Amino acid sequence: MKITIIAVGKLKEKYLKQGIQEYVKRLGAYANIDIIELPDEKAPENMSDAEAEEVKRKEGDRILSKISTDTYIISLEIMGEMLTSEELARKMDNLATHGKSKIAFVIGGSLGLSKEVTDRSDFALSFSKMTFPHQLMRLVLVEQVYRAFRINRGEPYHK
Repeated sequence: MKITIIAVGKLKEKYLKQGIQEYVKRLGAYANIDIIELPDEKAPENMSDAEAEEVKRKEGDRILSKISTDTYIISLEIMGEMLTSEELARKMDNLATHGKSKIAFVIGGSLGLSKEVTDRSDFALSFSKMTFPHQLMRLVLVEQVYRAFRINRGEPYHK
């Protein structure tokens, strides 16, 4: 399975980078994983709704340019469906069973995702109704993907 995590914004915190690197290393036994970091669009503090939509559109264009037509897209959205770790594991297993060997998880910038990205998304996933820094979500996501593989293989780790 080929898993791509596409994220808007540069990861700066060393501790987050280290955590993500550790899980990417662990995932190497299960899947080919790639993390694509895209630049965020500069946005003024007090912007109009139209300016905010333009920022999301530009970031969305960058996101979509990295996704092939045969990729199953899971977008991280506050209003998405909340799954347990076991349900995410089942979803990923079902995708693999049905020939979906390329999965892209998409994490938007601070303003969220453009309508073009959410329209192209095959599944909207929410980790919580709370808002998290998108940099922290990369670590949480990669850990949950690792956990899903462990669950699907019946290997110890999941509690």
